Amino acid sequence: MRVLAAMSGGVDSSVAAAMLLEAGHDVVGVTMRLWEGDVEGTCCSVTEIDDARRVAQQLGIDHWVFRFTDDFEARVVEPYAAAHAAGLTPNPCIECNRHVKFDRLLRRATQLGFDAVATGHHVRLRREDGRVRLLRGADPAKDQSYVLYVLGQRQLERCLFPVGEITKADVRARAAELGLRTADKPDSVEVCFVTASGGREDLLRSRVGLRPGRVVDTKGTVVGRVDATELVTVGQRRGLGIGGGERRYALSIDPAAGTVVVGGLDDLMSDCVELTDLAWVDAPATGHVLAQSSAHGTPVEAEFDGSTVHFAEPHRRVAPGQSVVLYRGDEVLGGGIAR
Repeated sequence: MRVLAAMSGGVDSSVAAAMLLEAGHDVVGVTMRLWEGDVEGTCCSVTEIDDARRVAQQLGIDHWVFRFTDDFEARVVEPYAAAHAAGLTPNPCIECNRHVKFDRLLRRATQLGFDAVATGHHVRLRREDGRVRLLRGADPAKDQSYVLYVLGQRQLERCLFPVGEITKADVRARAAELGLRTADKPDSVEVCFVTASGGREDLLRSRVGLRPGRVVDTKGTVVGRVDATELVTVGQRRGLGIGGGERRYALSIDPAAGTVVVGGLDDLMSDCVELTDLAWVDAPATGHVLAQSSAHGTPVEAEFDGSTVHFAEPHRRVAPGQSVVLYRGDEVLGGGIAR
């Protein structure tokens, strides 16, 4: 099989490419340049691209660089800033997977005659009866299935995730055995373009401006002030300008009105969340599910009625704009964005 292996310059994608070669595939490595500039530690820096190129050299495969900056700007960065300006809490990594890594890259791979695209994501695939199931990675601590719930059958049938079948410790051990320069490289933990822009505050200030606002309790009494409503998210406790007293949390944000509503922990709890922009790995699902509302969050028992997740027990309010992913066991069913 002819495989285009996405290589970010990290250890996971390096080992994924090596495993594909070991399996006998014809592999070409590619690094996507998504962001202009050169900030150390971001996926598009000269260092990261050079690491990917040099690993490809070690493996004896070609290495290409694709520039998708326009797609990334339009599909990921602009919507991210607009969401914060509207009081939402977006997940740009999911949108990057949806629109760039598993859309733009797959289309380019097709144009160039590749059979599949591979990445270093820690997820597993099971191909049964002509369908593809998406499962959590073998290493629970590194599982990345949450950020891939937007992939459907059309994308998954042309994807490979080699390292999803092994643990992160195994990944590093294999990299060390092969002498790859990325063997001991730390994992990236920040959103690439946010880091490259000097942080979330600097990015949003330059993109949408930052507006101060008042902090009110559930009765409408002013209890504090914030310098930028766009930087507040539901569930936040610190940085609300409230001072001492009982712990209070952000319950809702309205940047247009310059208002953040806060309340106690009981006010933060909810028994349901409505979802929009539903995406399914295969057929739409209803009934009993496990619902996960952050990349490394704990899945909880719930019922899904086709539009709303009803939690079995009170659950912290999900920030509007965040994704809620639905599972059965280790299998990803799909998910949507909290309204």
